[in-house]
Amino acid sequence: MNKVALIGRLTKDVELKTTQSNNQVANFTLAVNRRFTKEGEERQADFINIIAWGKTAEFCNKYFSKGLQIGVTGRIQTRTWDDDQGKKHYATEVVAEEVDFADGKKEKKEEPVSDMQFENTVTDFEQVTKEELPF
Repeated sequence: MNKVALIGRLTKDVELKTTQSNNQVANFTLAVNRRFTKEGEERQADFINIIAWGKTAEFCNKYFSKGLQIGVTGRIQTRTWDDDQGKKHYATEVVAEEVDFADGKKEKKEEPVSDMQFENTVTDFEQVTKEELPF
């Protein structure tokens, strides 16, 4: 089973891109506090790369911004690629399947949010090639 649940704060605004096959993909990083701290030290955090596709990507881009605390449920994905110089690169990231607000209500919103907009679970994924990836 490959299932991940995270709560953390966005380290920067969501970056939304469109693939060559016109699919929306959002990238962002969550700072997730570690559970325990060593005595006399500040709390440590892990910085987790998140990818969201389709309607979930659009939702993240529209409603999430730097500093907001959110919850993400998804799966871990690893990938590799060779750059132009032949060097192999590795990436581990979480593919978001569900996203939720974890902060209290914010006063600054551009438009009212209906209950329907929170139903953003994406269960159908489209296979893409390495050339279609925006990163």
